[in-house]
Amino acid sequence: MRTQSKLYFYSAIGVVLLLIIAVLALNTGVYDFGGTSPFKVLWQYIKGDPGLSLSHKYVIWDVRAARIIMAILIGSMLAVSGTGLQGLFKNPLATGDLIGLTSGATLLAAIAIVLGGHFKQYLPEAVQFSLVGIAAFIGSFLSMMLVYRISTSGGKTNVVMMLLTGVAITAIGFSITGFLIYISKDEQLRDLTFWNLGSLAAATWTKNIILGVVLIISYVILLPKGKALNAMMLGEKDAQHLGINVERLKKQIIIIVALMVGISVAFSGTIGFVGLIVPYILRLLFKSNYTFILPLSAICGSILLLTADTFSRSIVEPSELPIGILTALMGGPIFIAILIKFKKSL
Repeated sequence: MRTQSKLYFYSAIGVVLLLIIAVLALNTGVYDFGGTSPFKVLWQYIKGDPGLSLSHKYVIWDVRAARIIMAILIGSMLAVSGTGLQGLFKNPLATGDLIGLTSGATLLAAIAIVLGGHFKQYLPEAVQFSLVGIAAFIGSFLSMMLVYRISTSGGKTNVVMMLLTGVAITAIGFSITGFLIYISKDEQLRDLTFWNLGSLAAATWTKNIILGVVLIISYVILLPKGKALNAMMLGEKDAQHLGINVERLKKQIIIIVALMVGISVAFSGTIGFVGLIVPYILRLLFKSNYTFILPLSAICGSILLLTADTFSRSIVEPSELPIGILTALMGGPIFIAILIKFKKSL
């Protein structure tokens, strides 16, 4: 009960901090509301004030509010996916972008963007609408399976093999994506640039609904796995003796992580290091207790990405700095710190 109370306490602090950042983000931007507070405009929209201008409605609801919600959802899923992978592989370097999941998702999404027009008309209408998202999930899943097969032997994961496999997948993805950029048209080129740099500028409420559904399904399955991941830290055989169905746990985490990374890449492009930064900070505070860091990473990931997105919109106003640049700038030093700390064990 004490442990549960501590979790609720830290979660409440995280939610309050997230709300404060969301308020600041709503108030950030170059659009002039004519001296009216953005919060007043939002309240007028919620009340259905007929006197509210269409441009005010569009900026406050379809641009800023939609973007804030997307940052919260994607940041949360990227952080939880990184935490889940680190628990599965028992290694702090196991994140979607470092072991090639993001590259695999980006590659198949790029193929769908550039070549999808040649076969899209033969697919069912529902598949046509979500072709890029489906392609991103398949790319993420295939990359995950490849990394797992190559780097794991006898129930143990070789971290060097895992990282090298990620490097290989990233290199292949980069080369093929480069070729697709070379043969793409202007509109496709803009989309591919968006994928490679990462951005939340294309946020819509339809995308947020899809992200919300994926998040709820994923978290219902993944968040209760904290105790099982703690048992996995002892080794797979010991975890089995404690009653953990190890193979089932692996399959669930692999599929859920691939789904979350794939859908995030499909809607925001390549946003790296969120799944590395958040678990690393939480592990400093709570060691490797996944009953704490798994649910808390869901909140802290939202805080990190929303903060980064708010900065990306305000640093070079009226332009926008791609958010992937900021997260890489934050994640790079932490990655080096992890390598230095674990260089003997690696």
